[in-house]
Amino acid sequence: MNILETILDWAVGLGTGLLSKIFTAIIIAVIGLFVIRLVMKILTKALEKSKLEKAAHSLIKTLARTVMLVLLMLIIASSVGIDVTGVVALASVATLAVSLALQNMLANVIGGFTLLYTHPFRSGDYVEIAGQSGTVQEIGMSYTKLATPDNKLVSIPNSAVVAAEIVNYSITGTRRVSIDISASYQTPPQKVIDSLLAAADDSRILEEPAMPAAVLTGYGESAMNYSLRFWVNTDDYWDVLFYVNENIKKVFDTAGVKMTYPHLNVHLDK
Repeated sequence: MNILETILDWAVGLGTGLLSKIFTAIIIAVIGLFVIRLVMKILTKALEKSKLEKAAHSLIKTLARTVMLVLLMLIIASSVGIDVTGVVALASVATLAVSLALQNMLANVIGGFTLLYTHPFRSGDYVEIAGQSGTVQEIGMSYTKLATPDNKLVSIPNSAVVAAEIVNYSITGTRRVSIDISASYQTPPQKVIDSLLAAADDSRILEEPAMPAAVLTGYGESAMNYSLRFWVNTDDYWDVLFYVNENIKKVFDTAGVKMTYPHLNVHLDK
């Protein structure tokens, strides 16, 4: 009878201890989920007020929620008497294995965060990255997407974007147009310069930060080289460039400026 009472007392004590641990785990879970929900609300408001791209918001919130849930699960496991040391070690090994297998993807994700934090460009900017030029359509977690002037969508890995030289043509709001052209040695340089300035007669051309200028840049084998330079708003760059390029030929024809091409003069001695 004493043995049965001992076993019964042990079972009652074990059950009471187990119920106590389960109750404690439930309390921790409820409080933990409440804290996670509160932190997520604060994080969401902070992200909305930040200058980070919208593309990063969902990933940041997902990562934050995942980390907090994992920590909460470890705390709950520890409260019911489970040794979490082995779990943490196993998770570390698994994380290392996954990291090695997905290192390129992780490099792109880290590159995405770097771009979103440093702001070398934003959606809608016209940029040149790793030899590719276009308008930024999306700054994703793995790729940055550019729309080229001929309507191609180019996806560049974020790790390559971070490592490359980035030229942002939109950040200042204005852009300088530079048109190189040649004219005959027989045409006076001042006449060519005046004609180039006349061709750059468009209301979209800005007077600041500098007025349009045409200069003689050098002497080629078959022609004299000139450069026409002026400033426009970034959004007007291509339209004005094409217009002035076409207008140069019209003005040269009217003014009698001869545009040459490579040629060779051969003199035969008798």
